[in-house]
Amino acid sequence: MFPPFDTELALHYGRVLAKKIDSGEFRLIPKTKPSMERLNQGVMLGVLVCTDENNQRVYLAAPSGIHWELENSASQKNSLFIFVPPVVSPEKINEALSKNDKEIHRLTKEIENLKNESSSDYSLRISQLKSRRTELTTESLSRVHCLYKFHDIKGNVFTLNEIIQEKGVLPPTGIGDCCEIKLLDFAFSKGWKVISLAQVYYEKGKNPYYVEPCDSRCSWLLPRMLGLYILYQDKHICVINKPSGLLSVPGRTENNKDSAEARLSTLYPSSITQSAVHRLDMETSGILILAKTEEAHRNLRLQFENQTIVKKYTALLSGVLEKSTGKSSPKNGEKCGETTLPFRLDPENRPYQIYDEKDGKPGTTLWRNLGIEAYIKPDGTRQKCTRMEYIPKTGRTHQLRLLSAHMQGFNLPIIGDSLYGTCLPGEKLQLKAFYIMFKHPVSGVKMEFSLDF
Repeated sequence: MFPPFDTELALHYGRVLAKKIDSGEFRLIPKTKPSMERLNQGVMLGVLVCTDENNQRVYLAAPSGIHWELENSASQKNSLFIFVPPVVSPEKINEALSKNDKEIHRLTKEIENLKNESSSDYSLRISQLKSRRTELTTESLSRVHCLYKFHDIKGNVFTLNEIIQEKGVLPPTGIGDCCEIKLLDFAFSKGWKVISLAQVYYEKGKNPYYVEPCDSRCSWLLPRMLGLYILYQDKHICVINKPSGLLSVPGRTENNKDSAEARLSTLYPSSITQSAVHRLDMETSGILILAKTEEAHRNLRLQFENQTIVKKYTALLSGVLEKSTGKSSPKNGEKCGETTLPFRLDPENRPYQIYDEKDGKPGTTLWRNLGIEAYIKPDGTRQKCTRMEYIPKTGRTHQLRLLSAHMQGFNLPIIGDSLYGTCLPGEKLQLKAFYIMFKHPVSGVKMEFSLDF
């Protein structure tokens, strides 16, 4: 993951922390029995610089994992760092695991004893033992997951089990124990504001070096804690992966104030209020550029107006394009093309757009048929669908959704489209802004970002 905050100041204090451990002023104390792969290895050390409720600067420090904790040496009094404990203590984790621990070890020993047998009866027995062991291990992990609760940037509490339910899969081991997660959870629980965050890899007597947040664990929790999934950020811009269901900009009513813009202002208070350079529909997910300064906003808006920014979308259409009856559907097996359709707002049915050859504004889209896929509905049933790549040449409201769904277009609504098609309970619009290319508004360097389908 890309670091969500400035790293320079925290990196400096990470090196200060490492020197104090080398000198003996601070100590790394083992709190659990080390695993074989951890022997003779270094440790990740995290530092978070923030301001407290009195606007006083505070320095937080923590090692990664639950094996190590930081302490002062007996002769020293720490006046610089606050040492942050694990989100869940090793004692509580061991207590949660202890219920099934003996039985899991017994099953493992029995499996090892049976491995040299070759008969079908023994193979069946081993399979049964492994199945039972997996069942107990999953039960133990679930008990551990129930212990983890975190604070987001607004001080709200959420649980690891909520994230597991959203993703539908179990997380990697050690989830919730990374430096960044511990430090941010501690700071957010007190309402403190972040200035700088970094982690370093430390080995005694060696120069510590910076390490970015890990994709495997931090990506599970940081977006929820921060309110945004950050693909890139610096002093001028922030590029995010906007989830379906989040507005790009605040709505008109009080109930619709939550948006990518509002969350950016919370995360980076010094950024401009109207930061969105372009917009994605609330139901559309994918890459969105936000500007932190007026200068960056103006530059990027000009790039959009001059059509030098390239955006690509992927969509799943609810059917087979080659068999569709839309007026713009390929009639001779074409795999790509360009379509222009005129649409305008229906003022009596906002935000619905309608086809209008006289007063509509033309929306032009390059499209490419990427092939037929099987889509699994929320109820588990399957349907054939067509994977499309769209490159809009204009920026009309609902342009891609209308091209897909309207009779003058392909007459195949995008799956999950609540306005122009059908959205089943638990379903999301299958339209994602998966690629963008632009020039950095200050450096002029070409920047490209892409997401998996």
